[in-house]
Amino acid sequence: MEHPWTGIEELVAIADAGSFIGAARRLGLSPSHVSRAIARMEERMGARLFERTTRQVRLTPAGNAIVERCRHLIDERDDTLRFLRSREEMEGAIRLTCSTALGERFVTPVLLDFLAEYPRISVKMELTNRVVDLVSESFDVAIRTGHPADDRLAARQISAREIVAAASPAYLEQYGEPRRPDDLTAHACLIGTSASWHFRERAQKIVVVPAGRWNCNNGDTVVQAALAGLGICQLPRYYVSDQLQAGALVEVLGAFREEPEPVWAVYPARRVLLPKVRSLLDALEQRLPELLT
Repeated sequence: MEHPWTGIEELVAIADAGSFIGAARRLGLSPSHVSRAIARMEERMGARLFERTTRQVRLTPAGNAIVERCRHLIDERDDTLRFLRSREEMEGAIRLTCSTALGERFVTPVLLDFLAEYPRISVKMELTNRVVDLVSESFDVAIRTGHPADDRLAARQISAREIVAAASPAYLEQYGEPRRPDDLTAHACLIGTSASWHFRERAQKIVVVPAGRWNCNNGDTVVQAALAGLGICQLPRYYVSDQLQAGALVEVLGAFREEPEPVWAVYPARRVLLPKVRSLLDALEQRLPELLT
């Protein structure tokens, strides 16, 4: 007896490839097999799924109505099979992406310890400040700050980072110390990756758009500019903690410091979270809060 789901892989492959021959090549099947599978599926549904011409193959309205559902069914099936295969074994690859500074300084040490504990797991990590599309680029997890807005992704908070404003004593002696966030409009600001700076007064959020002569998407260079007395910066505390302790930089507007910014692990919501990925997230959640202070 034919399974009622027979044909869904052929349907998705034709929609992606644009032809029966292309779908057959992707699936490693003969074009006649693909054609028969679609014909049987159309017979079961009582509707045509494709309009066929000599030049192209297009989905009918009925085909359009079900192709994404079929795609999700295939993904869920494959994720479930991977979960069943790996639930007893911590092995295989994990694809992870993270911002460059956060990855270099804090995520990498956790990953190295994790790999030492699980020798049958491998990690492919991409450090980039662009927002990677986890679904289309087939990543398992991303480490991100801020507030996830993509409804295709699930999120788990694994840490938080504090954002501070700071300047050198020499700069403050020459130009004075800002008393309120609005005072920054009269100061030279050293701009990093954030186009807006965030502060808080009681329950009210304050947003300042900084302006200045130094703008670089690398936090370490912003610290160097602050140490040179070129202005005021706002960065995660880990960039400036040593300089603050040594007195080379001084925190300003501390009374208006925003609440710590969440650090999230995000992953495709419709995929089963594999044990190896869950174990990695557990390790990050355990280690990162201490490393980020």
